[in-house]
Amino acid sequence: MGEISVHQCALPGCEVSIEQVPGKPARKYCSAAHRAAGRRLRGGLDDGELDYPAETGRLAVGASARPAAAPGAGYPPPAAPRPQPPASRPAPGGPPPTEPAWSADAMAPDRGQGHPGPPANRPAPTSYGFTGSAADLTDDMIVRSRADRPAMGWRGAVFSASGGRINPGVSEAEAARNVLLRRIRRNLPGAHQIAVSSLKGGVGKTTVSAVLGLTLAEYRGDRVVAVDANPDAGTLADRLTGEIGVTVRQMLENIASIDSLTAVSHYTSLAGRLQVLASEQDPAMSEAFNRTEYEQICAVLAKFYNIIITDSGTGLVHSAMEGTLALADSLVVVGSPTVDGSSRASKTLDWLVAHGYAEQVADAVVVLCLDRVSPEIDRDRVRDHFLARTRAVVEIPYDPHLATGGRLDLGAMREETQLAFLELGALIADEFSA
Repeated sequence: MGEISVHQCALPGCEVSIEQVPGKPARKYCSAAHRAAGRRLRGGLDDGELDYPAETGRLAVGASARPAAAPGAGYPPPAAPRPQPPASRPAPGGPPPTEPAWSADAMAPDRGQGHPGPPANRPAPTSYGFTGSAADLTDDMIVRSRADRPAMGWRGAVFSASGGRINPGVSEAEAARNVLLRRIRRNLPGAHQIAVSSLKGGVGKTTVSAVLGLTLAEYRGDRVVAVDANPDAGTLADRLTGEIGVTVRQMLENIASIDSLTAVSHYTSLAGRLQVLASEQDPAMSEAFNRTEYEQICAVLAKFYNIIITDSGTGLVHSAMEGTLALADSLVVVGSPTVDGSSRASKTLDWLVAHGYAEQVADAVVVLCLDRVSPEIDRDRVRDHFLARTRAVVEIPYDPHLATGGRLDLGAMREETQLAFLELGALIADEFSA
């Protein structure tokens, strides 16, 4: 029998000595675990070890049965513990045995066993070329389009009578009306004040103020209030609610205590969904309603209402009118397609430009009330004149309900009259987000 030789384990950092017995295959590592770690370090199988696989349950020559040390921190343990050959006994006269210096990279579990490697070695997620996210699943994308449901005329009658099984679609007129409604319902970021004015009385200024307020309040979901700022006992509340017992004067006397919508409602009356603030009916007292007081009223109303419509009264030189123009976000000038009615409306624009309101004039809407018409008047020329000076022109057709001068009701007006006021409301709403 030959001489026994001793050599050190080939795994870097391991100081365990291995006894080489003559006649036995040479072993470079002290254990099967170190042999596997050595393969990973060298990138393949060691030379001379292809014919010597680890034998389950068999210990290396001169090794003890002590289990191997645990893997490095942060690495998952193997699925099933492998038998670990113990460190070999020290050679006679040699140094005492020491624990092997384990390397986290060397002792990482074998990828072939299905265990993940260290986070640093983990590959980046594979891109498969797919795109999109949950934000793409919107109503417009996944809900099948349906034809609009008609609500007017014979089309609406057929749709209702068939229980919705027969849908002839909406007419061009109803489709145009739906477009106006969508414009009227445009989002409004803050309070918006609308001034309705005229240099001449009797042209329908109060009627326009009242019906515009009714229209906006009916087809919008926010709060709308109409204020009668006429210094000469205005009739806005008469045309809408008939309640004139509480006026803007009482509100001014208690304005310091108004801190809620409920408190404001003590001084207003209700016409449909429109709140109405009446003017003082005593001419001797109404003259005291000046610019400062109007601004105080508007400052309170702007806290609780989204849209404030002011019937400014006839004339432009009174103090309240100065406050109305200074605070107005939209301006409506009312006239008629007659010689005096159209000329007065045009002079109103001249006065506004001369007094520094040229920008408001450029954005203004002129309303022509057709309750008085004559075939001798060229209405197209009148319309073109105001279109050249302002943003838009709206013609309000003759309506018997408006001509009575009594209480106003949207449902009692003709369809073309309602459509004209829808157009006026849509033009005003176009400026909400500007």
